[in-house]
Amino acid sequence: MNKFKRIFVIVIDSLGIGAMPDSEKFGDVGVNTLGHIAESVGSFHIPFLQKLGLANLCPLKTVVPVEHPIGYYGKLNEKSRGKDTMTGHWEMMGLEVKAPFKTFTDNGFPPELIAELEKQTGRKVIGNKSASGTEILDELGEEEIATGHMIVYTSADSVLQICGNEETFGLQELYRCCEIARKITMKDEWKVGRVIARPYVGKKRGEFRRTSNRHDYALKPFGKTVLNSLKENGFDVISVGKINDIFAGEGITCALHSNSSVHGMEQTIQITKEEFRGLCFVNLVDFDALWGHRRNPEGYAKELERFDEKLGILMGQLKKEDLLIITADHGNDPTYKGTDHTREKTPFLAWSPSFERSGLLPEMETFAVIGATAADNFDVPIPENCIGSSCLPLLI
Repeated sequence: MNKFKRIFVIVIDSLGIGAMPDSEKFGDVGVNTLGHIAESVGSFHIPFLQKLGLANLCPLKTVVPVEHPIGYYGKLNEKSRGKDTMTGHWEMMGLEVKAPFKTFTDNGFPPELIAELEKQTGRKVIGNKSASGTEILDELGEEEIATGHMIVYTSADSVLQICGNEETFGLQELYRCCEIARKITMKDEWKVGRVIARPYVGKKRGEFRRTSNRHDYALKPFGKTVLNSLKENGFDVISVGKINDIFAGEGITCALHSNSSVHGMEQTIQITKEEFRGLCFVNLVDFDALWGHRRNPEGYAKELERFDEKLGILMGQLKKEDLLIITADHGNDPTYKGTDHTREKTPFLAWSPSFERSGLLPEMETFAVIGATAADNFDVPIPENCIGSSCLPLLI
């Protein structure tokens, strides 16, 4: 079989499939995002993920394993020290994050950081604690609208998040404040992985709703990734969703913003109709942002069903020279305590219309198998600082 002309990597953000051996060190005991979602709902209909072997990897209450999945399926372990978005995605493309990003979960941001942010933005900071995005809007949204103060908060992740009402605070002003925050948090002792603009609409508690105009100001990867290698060798690297933000534009040739996970899949389906040679890298964030962090397994299950419908359409559009890989960047068990991500193994589902064989792959020690496989397929070098080995020989 010839190598593939196009590779589509779709990240179902936070779809973990069970605890890693070291999960307890990260405060995660007995976690299983997908398994516990299936246990929490009366029915769960994901026929295309089922055909690809997902239920063969993780026992599901209402989804039976198939005797002969149509693709290759396996489990990935995360080698990096972390359980966040950037760590997971960077590792997929070859970077091992050996030191976790700075977090400020317990006490909020230091007074010195807040004072500098207030000085440079000209706005008083309110909040400054770890909170869920919806809860902090209900608590402080009305005050921000009335006073012009700026809601700043964090989570268990390495983030500084700023809320701004699109009508009263203004999108451009929110982005300006976030750009200032990004510069301030480049100091080693304050260096967070991402500064996130969190725009919202609504006038009073109970009516506030976050919009799709979110923007992430991420650290640049600390070294070259497989994305850089693909771009430097003339291949297309198309990002859908927040991939461009996660990699700070590094190695990306075309970036598409998504309004939702369903929209991201619709964009990906459209991309299948276009001529390109290279990688389409997709992140679908609603699973994590809307359902995982909010501890809503029913909503998560419905989102997976919506994804599965679009997946069926996508698979019908793919050609023999295309390879589809579906995976995740970490877990976020919506039945677990707290609101944080969970450190879990992730699925690796690979399929092409050209496959004549299928089967269970050996469990792999790093997410970096994905980037290494793409590099192998397109005959580009893996950057010297990168980890990972290709599984392409197992697929073709």
